[in-house]
Amino acid sequence: MADSFTLPLRPVIERQDRPDTLPVEIAQINNHWGSFRDVNEEVLRAKIAEESERNGAPALENGDQEMSDVDSTERLEKLYKKRADITQFAVQSHMEAMFALDFISLLLSKNSPRQAETSMSAYLKQVAPLGSLEAEVVNPLPKSESAIKDTSTVSRGWRIQNFNSASNKLLKAASRLDTEVVSETRYWNEVLAVKEKGWKICRLPRERQALGVQYGFLEATPVFRDRGLASLRRSEDGSLILDKGLIPSGARFVRVRVRQGTRISSSSKPFMSPSGDVESVEHRILQARDSVFEEELFHELVREARSMASSGVTTRQNLIQVPASDDTEILLDLVDADDESIDTEQKESTATDQLLADGLAHSIRILLAFAHRQNLRRRTQPPPPLTSRKRVTPEYHLLRPALGYFQHLVQLRWLESYLQEILAVLRSSGLNVPELNKKTFVSGTPPLSALSPASVETFLQKFLMPIESVFQGTLLTAQSSFTIKIRTNISAPPFGTHYDVSFNFPSFPDLKSPGRISLRDEVEAAITHIFLLDVVSQISSDQLPTKNSPDGTVKKWNAIYPHLGELLLSGSTSPESNRKMKVVLNRRELSLSTFIVRGIDGVGRGARELRSQNSFPNTWSSLSSSTETQKHHSMMDFVIAEASR
Repeated sequence: MADSFTLPLRPVIERQDRPDTLPVEIAQINNHWGSFRDVNEEVLRAKIAEESERNGAPALENGDQEMSDVDSTERLEKLYKKRADITQFAVQSHMEAMFALDFISLLLSKNSPRQAETSMSAYLKQVAPLGSLEAEVVNPLPKSESAIKDTSTVSRGWRIQNFNSASNKLLKAASRLDTEVVSETRYWNEVLAVKEKGWKICRLPRERQALGVQYGFLEATPVFRDRGLASLRRSEDGSLILDKGLIPSGARFVRVRVRQGTRISSSSKPFMSPSGDVESVEHRILQARDSVFEEELFHELVREARSMASSGVTTRQNLIQVPASDDTEILLDLVDADDESIDTEQKESTATDQLLADGLAHSIRILLAFAHRQNLRRRTQPPPPLTSRKRVTPEYHLLRPALGYFQHLVQLRWLESYLQEILAVLRSSGLNVPELNKKTFVSGTPPLSALSPASVETFLQKFLMPIESVFQGTLLTAQSSFTIKIRTNISAPPFGTHYDVSFNFPSFPDLKSPGRISLRDEVEAAITHIFLLDVVSQISSDQLPTKNSPDGTVKKWNAIYPHLGELLLSGSTSPESNRKMKVVLNRRELSLSTFIVRGIDGVGRGARELRSQNSFPNTWSSLSSSTETQKHHSMMDFVIAEASR
C-alpha cells in the first residue's frame, strides 16, 4: 500500500523581525509606564538617567553616543511610521467591532427585527435580509437525573415564591384600593357639600385634571378676578384642602378710623361672614372671598384717592387720609383682622364718630358691590364700535360720595348757623320773622317702603348723584320770599359746593337774583343784603302817625338808597333840615341811627350830615334783646319815635 500523503491545513507562520507585535508592545508600555498621555520627552530622559546611574557612567556615555548617532530625519520617519501603525490598529479595531455588531444584529433579527434593525449598518441591510441568520443548539449533551431533579426543585421554588409575591401584591392592592375608595368617597362628598351651598365648581384652566372653586367676583378687575379661583386638593385621608394660592392665610379688612385733632376717636370693626365651624371648608372659602374683596376694595380706594388730590385726599404706603371737616379726618388702611394692636389706638369713642366710621365702612363696600353690578350690566350690553384708541377703565366712585357728603354737611351746617344767627338778630329787634323751612339731602332720600332690587339700584344711583339741600323762607314784606339751594358735586364738573340764591321782591322789581355763588363771603353778603332790603322795605311800607304834629300831618320814611340802608323822612316843615335814617345789618347785630341832613340835593343825598340831638344808634343783637344804650324795646318803636321828633 502506498504511503499516506499528509497535507497541513494550518497556514505557515512567518517569523517576523520583532518578537512582539505593536498591540502587545503598547499593552506592555501601558503596564510599565502608564498611559501615553503621561509620557513625554522629559519623563523618558529622566528614566534613562536613572537607569544610567543604576548601571554606571559608561552605560550613560554609550547611550548618549548612540543617541547622537541617530539622524534627526530618521527619527521623524520612525515617528510617522509609529503613528501610522497606531492609526491602522485603531481603524482595524473599529472595523472588527462593527463586523461583530453586524453579526449579532443579524443573528437577533430573527426574533426581534425591529430592535436589531436599529444597530445594523446600511451595507448589511442591502446585502442580507432580516432574519436570514439563526442559531440553535444541535445535539445537546444529555442531563443527569440529579441535574433534572435540581432544576425541577428550583423551578418549583421559584413558582411558589412568585405566587406568594403575587398574592401579597394583590392583598396590598386590595387594601390600597379600599383606602382609595374611602378617601375618594370623602373627597367627593365634601366637594358636593361645597357645591350644594351655592359655590361654583369648575376645572382649573391650567390643570384640567383638578377641580377648583370660584369664590371671587367675576366682575372684579382682572387681577383679583383671577385670584378668586382656588383648587380643591385631596389629602391622604380624603379630606378637602383649599389651595388658595396667593391669598394670605389670615383674614384682612379695610379699617375706617375717625381722627379728631390728634386723637383717634372711633374705628370700624372687622366684618366676618357667619359660618358655623372655623375649621370647615365653608369657613375657609368665606374667609378667602372676604380677603379678596377687601384687597380689591383697598386697591380701588387707592386708585380713586390718587385722582382726588385736588380735593385734599392724600395717600401713603398703606394709608388714605380724607378730610371731613376742619378738625376731623378719615383714615383708611388695610390691616389684619387678628392684629392685637387694632384697638390700642382707640381711647375715647363717641356715638356720632362710631356711627360715622361704621357708616363709611358699610358704604364703600356697598358701592364696590354696586360697581360690580354695573360692570355686569355693561358686559351684557352690545359692545361699542371698535376704535383705535385704548379704552380707559375709570375709577370706581367709592370715596367721592363720602367726601361729597362731608363737604356738603360742613357747608350745610355753616349756612344753617348763619341763617339762625341773622334771624335771631331780627327777632331780637321785635320783628315777627317767619320760621325757616329746610329740606336737607333731597337727592339722596331713600324710600320708606321695602326696597326691591330695582329700588336699591335706584337709591344707589341717587347716592352717586349731586347732593342738594334747600332753605326756604318768607320775608317781612308781603308776597316776598327767598330760596337758597346748596348743591355739592364731586363726581362730575363743576366740582365742589355751589349756592343758588334766589328771591321774590315785588317792592324791588328791577332787582335780580345773584344766581349761583361759590364763595362763602359772597353768599353771606347776598343773604345779608336781601334781609337788609326787607328791613328797609318794612320801615318804608307804612305811614307813621306823629304825636307832636298839631295839624295831624302824616310822615313817612322813604327809601332813597335801599341798597345802602338809607331812608329819608318825608313831610318835614323845614326844607333845610331833613331827617335821615341809616340801617346796618350783619350776622351779629342790627343797628339803626338817624342824622340831620342839610342841603338836600335833587336825589336826596345830603351834602352834610349831623347826628340828631338826643338820638343815639340803637343796636339789637342775637345775644340780648335790650342793652343800656337802647331807649325803645323794638325797632318799630324806635322808627316811630324818630319820626315824631
